[in-house]
Amino acid sequence: MVTVLLLIKPSVRWDRIKTGTVSEGDIDFSVFASGHIAPGHQETINSPIESRILEVFRKAGDIVEKGDPIVRLDLSEIQTEYLNMEDEARMKELELEKLRITNSNSLDELQMQIDVDRMELEKLAAALENEIYLDSIGAGTPDKVREARLAHTVAGIKLDNNLRKIENEKRLAKADENIKDLDLKIFRKKMEYERKLLEESRILAPWPATVVAVNNEIGARVSQTDMVVTLADLSRFKVEGRIGDRQSDRIGLGMEVAVIAGGDTIGGRVSGLSPVSSEGTIPFTVQLDNERNPALRSGLRCEIYIIYAYEKNVLRLPNGNYYKGPGKYWLFVKEGNVAKRREITLGEANFDYVEVISGIEGGDEVILENTDRYRKLDKIKIKKT
Repeated sequence: MVTVLLLIKPSVRWDRIKTGTVSEGDIDFSVFASGHIAPGHQETINSPIESRILEVFRKAGDIVEKGDPIVRLDLSEIQTEYLNMEDEARMKELELEKLRITNSNSLDELQMQIDVDRMELEKLAAALENEIYLDSIGAGTPDKVREARLAHTVAGIKLDNNLRKIENEKRLAKADENIKDLDLKIFRKKMEYERKLLEESRILAPWPATVVAVNNEIGARVSQTDMVVTLADLSRFKVEGRIGDRQSDRIGLGMEVAVIAGGDTIGGRVSGLSPVSSEGTIPFTVQLDNERNPALRSGLRCEIYIIYAYEKNVLRLPNGNYYKGPGKYWLFVKEGNVAKRREITLGEANFDYVEVISGIEGGDEVILENTDRYRKLDKIKIKKT
């Protein structure tokens, strides 16, 4: 077989194969990831209640403005429930007002009794002083003094008891009113939740958008949290990508990115990075420098090159399908009218260039095509054009 190959003398037309010249320059190192174009903002509106679809005003692809109706749900049940809650809230307000009036009346009665007790105590104090005076001049008796003092003491105890009683009644009344007031506030919060639920059940566009999907089955029942409509802002876009776990240490927030989509190369930066791996990959998002590029389409597949390092004045070789990652390669290098097989060490790469570590010099021309069919040869003859 070797004899046959020597007789055949394999050769190539240099102008008909893919070649590259080693040059010196700057290179930014990047790692490849796959992804797709996604709307700049997308929102799915789910049914906040269990209901039925009564009417659909928009279809997929329609453009809506803020406040435009999209779907009408059957709200009769929740509307009735909200009206009943309004009546119940009014009843609770009246009960609280009634309690306040009742407490006020009870406290007023106690205060009146205290006022009477004070006057009675003052009257008995005067009687006691009078008996003491009469006894001092011999016109009274010690027994009458003791009776007057006892009556005065009993009246004082009664007044003190009623003073403590009114203070206790005030605290009890305040506590009862606070309980009723708290119950009313809790109920009003429930009402506010129901009001918001009722408002959200009117499926309106929350912002200018394009309808991406809509449940248009009129009469169909929808459970709470079932999708009703999905809206997207298709005037601007972002990129959603995934990178393998083994390369995750080369990506970080704020890193520069080159995205190739629709034939255009668009710059950007990593704006989001999930801390959780799923099926051997990590999701991330890219904020594009030109998020309104005409080449962008929602769902369009794209190539993502994440730039993680930058080197100046290094030897570099044009990138191609020959490159499988850093390491040693056997490539054919032009030397006069032949291409000789050399062991070359390559480093990191980006979309355009591969870093040359050793084995070739600046100005060398290298075959960048797949040369597996020549892997047993040391050199290939170059045909003239």
